Amino acid sequence: MSPFLAWSLWTAMGCLALAMGCCLLRMLRGPTAQDRVMALDTFYVNGMLAMLVLGLRYGSGMYFEAALLIALFGFVGSTAMSKFLLRGEVIE
Repeated sequence: MSPFLAWSLWTAMGCLALAMGCCLLRMLRGPTAQDRVMALDTFYVNGMLAMLVLGLRYGSGMYFEAALLIALFGFVGSTAMSKFLLRGEVIE
C-alpha cells in the first residue's frame, strides 16, 4: 500500500470519527425526536463508511460484509422509527 493511500485512509477515519462524535452529541442533545432519529441515521451511515475504510485498509472482505449488515439493519431501524414517530405504531 502506498504511503499516500495509507495517510488518506487514516485521515478519512479521523473525519468519520469526528462526524460520529457530532452525531452522538446531536442524539444526546437533540431538541426533538426527529432530530435524534436523523442523527441515528447519520451515525449508522458513518459507521458503515468506517467499516468500508477499515476493509480497504486491512484488505479483508469481512469488513464489507459487516458494512452491508450495518446498512441493512440501519435502514430497517430508521424506517421503523420514522413510522412510529409518524403514526404512533410500527405494525398496523
